[in-house]
Amino acid sequence: MEQLIQQIINGISLGSIYALIALGYTMVYGIIRLINFAHGEVYMLGAYIGYFCMTTLQIGFLPSLLIAMAICTLIGMAIEKIAYKPLRNATRIAVLITAIGVSLFIQYGTMFFVGAGVRTYPAMTGMMIKRFQFGTMVISMQQIIIVATTIVLMVALQFIVKKTRIGKAMRAVSLDNDAAQLMGINVDTTISFTFALGSALAGAAGILVGVYYNSINPLMGTMPGLKAFVAAVLGGIGIIPGAMIGGYLIGIVEVMVSGYGNSMYRDAVVFAILILILIVKPTGILGKNIREKV
Repeated sequence: MEQLIQQIINGISLGSIYALIALGYTMVYGIIRLINFAHGEVYMLGAYIGYFCMTTLQIGFLPSLLIAMAICTLIGMAIEKIAYKPLRNATRIAVLITAIGVSLFIQYGTMFFVGAGVRTYPAMTGMMIKRFQFGTMVISMQQIIIVATTIVLMVALQFIVKKTRIGKAMRAVSLDNDAAQLMGINVDTTISFTFALGSALAGAAGILVGVYYNSINPLMGTMPGLKAFVAAVLGGIGIIPGAMIGGYLIGIVEVMVSGYGNSMYRDAVVFAILILILIVKPTGILGKNIREKV
């Protein structure tokens, strides 16, 4: 039983990271029906920005986290303005191909500037290295910080979406783009803000992964980005609570497969879940079927 609880705790830590990345996917899709496959690379850039802050600038974890989120916010807005805004009225396949192109551009652009080698995050000190043991179960301070940071960011996101003027605009654009424009909502500004918000969360996930796993590389965004997409689909893409639920479920499933089965199969199981959910319930756990008149 203790081993099971330990695996669940590890899964929640991993799932927190997937949930943060999945929120970016689901918000952008909810607004403009776009799968932003470059989102995983924003997460990777967040990890590198955090690394630069903690090694070159010699600043602590929290300031590095805030700086990574701020810079990733600007990067997300730039990606939207340069790559996606000109294609607002283009076909979906054109936008999808562009998203893949942006992803590859960021990957290999980063590789050009920082090299392809693995970078090691600086060793944590003080409270960050504490561990709490309960029988055979061990909870590290890093796990607590990851989960706590994720919860704070998710609560902040829910507040922005539900209680603020820009959040109301986001919900209006999500429901009906044309009607929102007729009501005086600046759709372009709303879309840019959505990209900014999602990118900030991805940047936070990047530095949390760097602190937790201690190593980063320019291609690190590919697989977590795809798994976060699976999490968004599992929970119901376009639905913010669904992205959270999907992220935690995928994290727990992946850890369980590694702990009780074979770690080589964990990626296969995640994508098997995607296939299964698309067959059984394409709208996801929280999604509902919507009838459209044609």
